[in-house]
Order: sequence, then structure tokens, then C-alpha cells
Amino acid sequence: MERCDLVITGGGPAGLAAAVSAWEAGVRDIVVLERDQELGGILNQCIHSGFGLHTFQEELTGPEYAGRYVEKVRRLGIPCLLDTMVLELSPEKVVTAMSRERGLFQIQAGAVILAMGCRERARGALRIPGFRPAGIYSAGTAQRLVNMEGFLPGREVVVLGSGDIGLIMARRMTLEGAKVHVVAELLPYSGGLKRNIVQCLDDFGIPLKLSHTVIDIQGRERVEGVTLAEVDANLRPIPGTEEHYRCDTLLLSCGLIPENELSRAAGVALHPTTAGPLVDESLETNLPGVFACGNVLHVHDLVDFVSEEAAAAGRSAARFLSGGGARGHRTIPLRAGKGVRYTVPAAVDPVRMDEEIVVRFRVAGVYQDVSVVASCGGEPLVRKKRMIVSPGEMEEVRLKRADLLAQPDAEEITVALEMKA
Repeated sequence: MERCDLVITGGGPAGLAAAVSAWEAGVRDIVVLERDQELGGILNQCIHSGFGLHTFQEELTGPEYAGRYVEKVRRLGIPCLLDTMVLELSPEKVVTAMSRERGLFQIQAGAVILAMGCRERARGALRIPGFRPAGIYSAGTAQRLVNMEGFLPGREVVVLGSGDIGLIMARRMTLEGAKVHVVAELLPYSGGLKRNIVQCLDDFGIPLKLSHTVIDIQGRERVEGVTLAEVDANLRPIPGTEEHYRCDTLLLSCGLIPENELSRAAGVALHPTTAGPLVDESLETNLPGVFACGNVLHVHDLVDFVSEEAAAAGRSAARFLSGGGARGHRTIPLRAGKGVRYTVPAAVDPVRMDEEIVVRFRVAGVYQDVSVVASCGGEPLVRKKRMIVSPGEMEEVRLKRADLLAQPDAEEITVALEMKA
């Protein structure tokens, strides 16, 4: 059994940022386990720009952003084991992994940071009628094929789902010479960033049909066409609204899910809404010494926020390894109130927390002229006005330690939206 103070599962932007932060906080015995052949994670296939505006105050492509952290990790000499698949994590923080070079091996970790990222929802979860012909891809798979393998999946394209990857691939396929006929979205609002709707669809004349879905796929060997239909308030297709599109490719961009099979098997408690771990103000799970950050915790809209969150997880792991940050104080749960789907973290210990923490959340719909209010014991702690909020863009409030310590009898903190009368 090998031993290591800090094991980080995942060498994407979250894992790398956590490793750098832990090193800067004094941890020297660190290892990063990455299943791919290169560090950087999903950013390696995201060759478009728009990354790094918050972290580096300049616009970078995905590989450029990842490269900044890869360079830091290598300069610090933090060991990274590539082509290494983590098979199991025990509640006692024993990590079982396997690689071609080392075979099966185990590491007894002092602390673990989960940074495995997220995955796309599969078509099977959508229950679309029709055969299973060639030409159906997840948007992320198509992105890898085009950007890394140099392969164009098709020439006549329909995109189902308006997540950010789907919007970006609508533009990417257009730039490569394909014809993107339409982007259809089941919900009455887009799941992507507003800037991506403008830059990827509007600028290229690609229509976005909200409250529409695919109800049939034609073709046996290869996709020959799809049928769209408008849906009602219960998301059921409305008869008479069918539209047929001839195409050879259907891209699915129907949401992302935190990659948490490893977490679940280890006994980590998961949030029913995000499907990621339930964490406290230190980003620590219910297993002492096991932390989570990035898209494995909840799906982010900007990688800059992933890095910021991962850096906080690295500092928390360092504090845990040094003997600080022990549990046992009063914990105040955070509750998602009106218009809010969830909060991260899900609980706060005012004694353990930093002077200020960021609470991130997503809203349940598109709302205009609202106030985001975090309240404790009926008293507002934070109130900020927002002209518009939507599910595609993450929101945040900042809680101050002094405010929470001033309310020793508080039973919960509520984050909610106040609508204008």
C-alpha cells in the first residue's frame, strides 16, 4: 500500500487548480490521477475562445487555459499519473487505481479531492422513437471528432438541446461547411449562456426553436431526417405542429451530469438536484477528508469559476491535513427558496468558514427585475438586484462570517428570489 497526503482524482481544470492551490498552502506530497493521455481534461477539445477572462484577465482558448495550469503543475513538480483509471475509493480514503505501466495499485490518502468532471446525458435517457441509425452523436463527441480527430460527422445537421456545447457545435459545424438547419430546445428557455446564443446562433442565422423536441428519427442505416414538434406546458408534443427536416446528423446537447459513480460507491451523499456531492463551506463531503470541486460537484457555466472553486478545495484539503478545520461545530443548512433550484455549499459552519464564502446556485426559470436575497432567521444577510436571471447562467451570493456569528440561534439560511410586485 502506497501512501500519499493528497490524492486528486482528475487532471482537468479542477484537479490542476486544486493541486496548485494545495501546494501553495503547504502540501508537498500530492499526486494527480488522470485517465486520459494528457492533462487538461475537456478543455483540450474546446478550441474556441472565451476562457480565462476572470482568472487571467485575457481571452484564451480551452487548450491555452489548460496549458497555464499544466505549466504551473509541472513547474512545481507535482506528480501526475496519466492513463490511470481510478476504480474505487473507500470511506477510509484508500484509492484503488490501474494503469498499463503500474497495473493495479492502491494509495492510502490523507485527503482526497474529487475532480472527475461531468458527462453528457445519453440519447437513451430521452426516449426518442425511431431506429438507431448512424449519424447520432452527443455534441461533446462531435466536438472531439471535429477539433481533435479532424473528422466531420455530417453535412446536414439538426441539434437537439441548447446547452452551451450544442450551441458552440452549431457554430463549429457551420464553420466547417456543414448546414445546421435548426437547434431545438424542449424547455421554453435555453440552457446555454446568452452570449453563446448570440455568437453561435444569431450571428450565423441558425434558428432556435424553444419548446420543441424530436419526436421521430428516420433512417435505418444512416439518419435521413428528423421530425420536430412543439410541446405544451407538460412537455407533451402538440398534434399538428410537426416539422420535418432532411438531415444526415443529429447532435444531442441535452444536459450534463456530474461524473459520480466513484463518489456514490464510496458512500458520498449526493444532492438530489445536482447529482453531485453534498458539501459544506469547506467543500468537504460527508466523508471526512474527502472534498469535491468543479463539474463533479455541480455543472458550471464558466471554467474560471471551476478553477476558483477548486482552489478553495485545495486550501481546505491543506487545512484538513495540517489538523485544522475539524468538524464538531454548529452547522447551518442552506435551503433553496423561491425560484432557486439548489445551493453549493449545502451547509455552513460559521466557526470553520473563511471571513467570506461564495454560495453558487442556479435559478428555476427566466425571471426579470428580481432581487436575490440570502436570509437567516428572517433577517436579510445579502440582497442584490438582478435585471434578469436564467437557468443557463450561474448566480452567486457572498456570505460573511461575522454576519452568521451574530446569529447564534439561526436554524437555516435561505437563498431565494424576490419578485417585483
